[in-house]
Amino acid sequence: MFQTILIIVLATLTGAMVGFIYRLIKGPTTPDRVVALDAIGVTLISVTAVFSILLETSAFLDVILLLGILSFIGTTAFSKFLAKGVIFDRDRDR
Repeated sequence: MFQTILIIVLATLTGAMVGFIYRLIKGPTTPDRVVALDAIGVTLISVTAVFSILLETSAFLDVILLLGILSFIGTTAFSKFLAKGVIFDRDRDR
């Protein structure tokens, strides 16, 4: 019964990821694309966690941590780019 619920959850998360990929490609504005990319990262973390529970292993916990860090860095970089137009501020007057 529990495995059936996990498979249903995986299918639902996969459907959500398809919707997020559509929004990433079609999104009317750049902030919509950034939010879709962040949602894809969170959904990918969720899929990895459910898959880890389904396989009854803790081998994917490092992968989940790495995906969380990369998703955070990517979202932060895109947000800074949208706010300032550049990601790294270089002082050229020196």
